[in-house]
This record gives sequence, structure tokens and C-alpha cells, in this order.
Amino acid sequence: MNASSNDIRNGFNIEQMNQTVEALRQDPSLAQFEFRARNRWISGGENRSTIQSFYGAGREDDSRKEPFVFTNGEPPVLLGNNEGGNPVEFLLHALAGCVTTTTVLHAAARGIRIKSLSTELTGTMDLQGLLALDETAPIGYKHIQIDMQIEADCSEQELDELLVFTKAHSPVCNTVCQPVPVTLNRITTRQAAA
Repeated sequence: MNASSNDIRNGFNIEQMNQTVEALRQDPSLAQFEFRARNRWISGGENRSTIQSFYGAGREDDSRKEPFVFTNGEPPVLLGNNEGGNPVEFLLHALAGCVTTTTVLHAAARGIRIKSLSTELTGTMDLQGLLALDETAPIGYKHIQIDMQIEADCSEQELDELLVFTKAHSPVCNTVCQPVPVTLNRITTRQAAA
């Protein structure tokens, strides 16, 4: 069924959104997702990630016929050749995308129409932590600032409340703000019998 323009808010089909929320209320197991990424080292600081399959809504997803491919690289000052953005820049990209989507989605759910939204993210880092030159230097970002320009058909107070809600409910923002256990396993490969 095609939605009329009245059923679309901020690019989201409101009837479909309501049906999804109701399905999750009825069966919370449908909310369990497993996202995946694969990565292969190329040379130096260059490596390539592919993203395609994931599990969600009670089944393995098959909607992506081709993988999304992302090349990670480093600038020359960090011994690379600008093969792509570096991983900490991709983290900013992921954070920006998640905060934007969370804002727009929950604005739609609240009946707020977004006219425009853009963000600029800045992260500060001391590389002495990465290079083990100073044990007191943090290894990751020391601080990330998100500057958002947003125009919507609501009051300033409603926008402020929406952004507080967004920060509290953005999955990537919460992953960055509240440490998540990460396990690093070394998988051994066995030589094929000669």
C-alpha cells in the first residue's frame, strides 16, 4: 500500500512506523538485532570494511544484494596516502548519522516536521595515548562536540526536549558515551594438509 503525502513525515511512513512499534510491543524478541562488519587489511594504514548481512526482526535479512564497501586510510602525516577517511573519522560519521536519524525519527513520532538539519562534529585526540608515549594520555577521543543546526515547525522548548531525548536514545551516541564491552579474539587458521 502506498502512503499518501499526508502519511509521510520527515521521510518516514508514519503508518509503517506505528505498525513497527506495535509489532515490537507485541513481541519484544523482534527488537533483537545483530549487525556485522568484515574488514581486511590492504597495506600500511589502509584496510577495507564490507557491510551486508544482519539479523533483525526475527530473521536473517536478505534485502542487501551487494555489500557496502568502506575504505579506511590515513593522511600522510599519519603515514598513509589518504586512501579514505581514518577510523576515528568514521566514528564521527557514524555518530553524526545516528544522531541525525534519531532526531528526525523521534521528531516525526512527535508530530514535528524538520525543515532542515545539519551537524558538524569535532573530536579532539592526543596521539601520545595511541603511541604509548604518555601513559596518562587517553587512547581515544578526549571530547566530541556536535554542533547541530535545526529548523522545525515547533517551539524552541520542544526542540531542546527533542535533542535531550536524542542524546539519550541514539544507539551510537550511547555506545560512545557509555563504554560497551569489546572482546578481541584471535582466530587461528590451520594449514591445509599437503
